[in-house]
Order: sequence, then C-alpha cells, then structure tokens
Amino acid sequence: MLIDLDIRRRATAFKIQPHTRIQEWVALEKGYFSDEGLDYELEKSFVGVFRNPGLEATDALVVEIQNGAFEDMESGRKCDISSACHWAVNMASSAEHGRMWGHAYAVTPSGIWVPPESNITTPEQLAGVEVAVGFHSGSHFSAMQYLESYLTIDKINLKFVGGAMDRMQLLLDRRVPAGNVFGTASYVLEQQGFRKVIDTSFMIGFLIQSGATDEDAQKYFSALQRAQRDIDIAPELYKHYLLDELPEEYRAMVDTRRCGIGERLVFEPYTREMYEKTHRWMVLHELFPSGQEGKMQYEVAVIG
Repeated sequence: MLIDLDIRRRATAFKIQPHTRIQEWVALEKGYFSDEGLDYELEKSFVGVFRNPGLEATDALVVEIQNGAFEDMESGRKCDISSACHWAVNMASSAEHGRMWGHAYAVTPSGIWVPPESNITTPEQLAGVEVAVGFHSGSHFSAMQYLESYLTIDKINLKFVGGAMDRMQLLLDRRVPAGNVFGTASYVLEQQGFRKVIDTSFMIGFLIQSGATDEDAQKYFSALQRAQRDIDIAPELYKHYLLDELPEEYRAMVDTRRCGIGERLVFEPYTREMYEKTHRWMVLHELFPSGQEGKMQYEVAVIG
C-alpha cells in the first residue's frame, strides 16, 4: 500500500524543467517549494537539447539545425512548467501547445559575441557576417530585434547551429565568426576574453502544460519569488548554482564570483499589449509558416 501511495504521489507531482537559472536551486536549498505545499519533481534541464552533431568533427562544415525551442514545445514537453524566450512561448501558447503564465517573466543577459582577435567591434560590422543563433529560440529573435536597429534585413545573416552550449563551443573553437549567447554561457565567453559587440538581453516566458493546475503554478512562483528576494539581497551566496546548469567540461572556465546572477525573475504581468505586440512582430517578419503560426486570443493563450 505504501508503494502504491508513493507511485501516485510521483505521478501527480508538479514537474519542473529548469532553465539555466539559479532561482529553482535556491528555492530547493531553502525548502521553499515544500513550504508552499508543492509536490514537485525537478526534470532534466532544457540546456542540453539541440546538440549539434557537427561539434564532434571540427574539420567539417557547421551543421545547421532547423529545430529549436518552439518545436520542442510544439512536440509536447514532458513537464508541467518550462521556460523559453517570450517570443517562442507567445507563439506556442497562441498555437495551443500550452498556456503562458501571465503573472511573471524573466530577463536574461545576452549578447552577440566575437573572439578577442576578431576585427569586428561594432554592430554595423556584422553586416553579412554569419551570426550563430538557435532556430525559433531567443537567440534567433533577439538577434533580429537588436540588429534591426543597425542593419537592413538583407544584411542580417543568421546561421542556425543549435542550443546555447553549441554556440558557445563553436565560438570557443573559432568555427563561427559571431554568436548570440545568453546566460551562464555568456559569462564563460566573457571570462575567456570574448568581446560583446551588442547586448541582446531578452525576456523569458513560462509555459504551463495542460493538466497542470493554476494552484500548483502559483505555489511554484511563490517559492521562486522568495528565492529571488534572497538572491537580490546576497547574490554572492548563490551564484555558485550557475555551475549546476553548465556541462562539466566548461566549469573550470568560469569563476562564478565574477558573474552576474543570470536570469532575473520579474513578478509583473505579461499584458495583452505585450502579447499582441510581440505576436504582430513575429507575423510581420514571417518567422513561422502558416502551419505553425498560432491564432489564439490573449484570454485563451495566457493565464491572466
């Protein structure tokens, strides 16, 4: 009977997929999820997906990967809550692949980086230069949004090469001339002497899968809000958790004491205006084909 109860508990636990940030780890350390009465499980991080097969053959051309955060959500994530850039979560919720949490978002540090020996020092010099990004992911959308301030669309040359760790490795190997990288991976590049040509910091949204209750989601966010307060007061106590979202082979490259905190959670509404403006921008740029493009209204797509 005890075994049956344990199985039932695990089957109904609120499954959390981390997203290269430290707030979940602080909440876990402090017991905030349990304090809020949340029955939870931490799933594998999103950071390791979209591994580029070309990384293993350094003498080969860099393989393009036309698969990213949106496609991962479209295929159905096996967790109750997960994160991605707000553009992808906006489109996924609009296409009924889950609901977007409307009471919080995060902001992640991000930038287009070049090797220290590169002659590129200004955004204008990126005209026609391949910039490594992840397809239908934050690096894709933020690169376009920021580079549009400097370049015409025909001069923006994005190359879809996979996830953040892939882009970081390709930059370290000098196999791409520039790359848009966010979070802990950007701290690694900074400490390895890479130069940020333009800041591309962007918003992260939260996707709630069908079957997850709003009550459990609220418990999760209440725990994260407490964790965020702890981080804001004494970030030096918690920045070591950045290493938990970084593959082992890169950990010796970064001193977390020199880093920022990565993503910072913002407990403000993702409003109708934000939702509709973001959606219009993606439609205007024809970033999604008609088969993927969502059409759900704010009231349906966003948990308000």
